[in-house]
Amino acid sequence: MSSTAPEAPLPDKEADLGAWYDEVLKRAELIDIRYGVKGFVVYRPNAMRIVKRIYEMFEDELESRGHLPMLLPLVIPMANFRRETEHVKGFEDQVFYITEAGEKPLDEKLVVRPTSETAIYPMLSLWIHSYSDLPLRLYQSVAVYRHETKATRPLLRGREFLWIETHDAFADEVGAKSQILDDLQVAKKVYDELGLAFLVVEREPYDKFPGAESSYAYDALLPNGNVLQIATTHYLGDHFTKAFDVTFVDRDGNRRNPRSTCFGIGISRTLAALIMTHGDKYGLVLPFGLSVHDVVIVPIPHRGIVDDVMAKARRLEEDLRAAGFNVYLDDSEDTPGDKFYHWDMLGVPTRIEIGRKEVEGKFVTLYRRDERIREKVKDEDLQDRLRALSKEILDNIRNRAWERLRNSISDAASRDDIERLAGEGRIIRANFCGRDECAQEIKEKTGYEVRGRRVDVEEKPDGNCAWCGRPASRVVYMAKAY
Repeated sequence: MSSTAPEAPLPDKEADLGAWYDEVLKRAELIDIRYGVKGFVVYRPNAMRIVKRIYEMFEDELESRGHLPMLLPLVIPMANFRRETEHVKGFEDQVFYITEAGEKPLDEKLVVRPTSETAIYPMLSLWIHSYSDLPLRLYQSVAVYRHETKATRPLLRGREFLWIETHDAFADEVGAKSQILDDLQVAKKVYDELGLAFLVVEREPYDKFPGAESSYAYDALLPNGNVLQIATTHYLGDHFTKAFDVTFVDRDGNRRNPRSTCFGIGISRTLAALIMTHGDKYGLVLPFGLSVHDVVIVPIPHRGIVDDVMAKARRLEEDLRAAGFNVYLDDSEDTPGDKFYHWDMLGVPTRIEIGRKEVEGKFVTLYRRDERIREKVKDEDLQDRLRALSKEILDNIRNRAWERLRNSISDAASRDDIERLAGEGRIIRANFCGRDECAQEIKEKTGYEVRGRRVDVEEKPDGNCAWCGRPASRVVYMAKAY
């Protein structure tokens, strides 16, 4: 590690989240945007360590609930892509095509995977024959490709992004809809372990996934008041199974189409939400298990007892590693200040500082990144304290995220309320009539979108639509989406 202390502090996160975010991606060596193709970025090792862990967390949870891993080809035959008409219309203007190979035109144009429904269902028609083949729960961890026409930003909006997608088939609607609730539990468990706060909303009928009967989105709050969709679950009914002739013989001997669901988990966007939600003016803030190291030891040698300081540092490193901690001894020639800056930028949860006083007093100075505070810990108590901090730090950053989310929601009873609260950057809760025309007017006037009704809590309208005054059918949340 070379000297990395910057000449200027990071941009103010509250005043300019975008500038802060771009600078953190650069200084923490997470993402490099200089690849040369718009919307495509390079994930550097510091980012990929986090990405791999997020993948593992979701994959472990999915497999514990009966999902099996698979891998579908990147390309989809055009004939398959066109078989579900609503789906095609929803993605046509975002698709990358392959039309040539070896400078010769292909016999059939190929679609580069924007999502995999039209890839998996032809295979399900070959794999599913009887009720004994159901339920079938499959997932793959891949990248998807969409020709995003809006302004791109690393991890948030690009043309290649990492995700996990599940494709599940069931004998009936009851089984399929129970999977939607299970998807919610998967998301809740993993996002809790990442300390992220989010709303789960059922999208409005005009805002569904193309080809779905109903869509459910997981919207994380960003520090600027915007929301970021980090995952979605869709109840597909029999739309795709009918289009691709997926059938099974039930217990009574009748041939039927299964009901199906899919669950898309945005790994790239989850990483972005993690960075933005917890980071501060010093860089990343991460819980144990997400950072490059959970514990970094920084020796601070002093005249005459350099050997003693290093001996204690090495002994602690060995003891902590043997106890299962992801620990690193920074014995580089950089100054302690440069080391502190570097590991703060990378979000390492804890740091152990050892100098002359620590050697003589048989204690360490323990620093926790989330609060940027130090405490003295006796040598014999260090491992217990680190284990306690692994929980305290996660609880702390999670509670802060949920408190920000709760405090950002305001109720609107009228059009004036909606316009005022949108101007203040609030998440708006309001009675809504359900009309697409109202939703479009709200977006045109305020830039806010009707995100949908919450599905994790029951809320009933107690008045008319806050925008148009017509009878309200539900309570919805409105926000500016990134």
